[in-house]
Amino acid sequence: MLFPRTVDLLTRVLENPVFLSALSSWFLAQILKSFIMLARSRPRTAREILVNLFWATGGMPSSHSAVVVALATSAGFVEGPDSTLFIVTLFYAILTFRDALGVRRAAGAQAKVINQLIRDLSPRFPLRSRPVKEIVGHTVSEVFVGSLLGFFIAVAFCTL
Repeated sequence: MLFPRTVDLLTRVLENPVFLSALSSWFLAQILKSFIMLARSRPRTAREILVNLFWATGGMPSSHSAVVVALATSAGFVEGPDSTLFIVTLFYAILTFRDALGVRRAAGAQAKVINQLIRDLSPRFPLRSRPVKEIVGHTVSEVFVGSLLGFFIAVAFCTL
């Protein structure tokens, strides 16, 4: 019967420290980011809170950094630091850091300029546009804190 094998496979995935550390890192980073967002600015609706909790990018801490560091750290613990899985996840983390600090950060800076241009030109020209999201990338401190979070969560799942 196929069903018991499927349940067994699902159970093994859900108990896997690599899966658990990555999922927990993402979830905890998003919760922390939501609390920080709530402390800085009061969202108007419950929908804004939920969107920030599950979908927001940018801000402190970086959930992307938390997840990729949790993946690399837990893969290193489970498979060993000389394993192909660890090496792949390590380079994936490095590429993610580069993207968060470089390309995505630049896109956020460009969005800020575009929004200012629209504000400046709107009184003189009939421009209709929604503001572009300005917080796209991360600062070094956001990436660093997210990385620490992912590292310690992975260590906890792999050693406790």
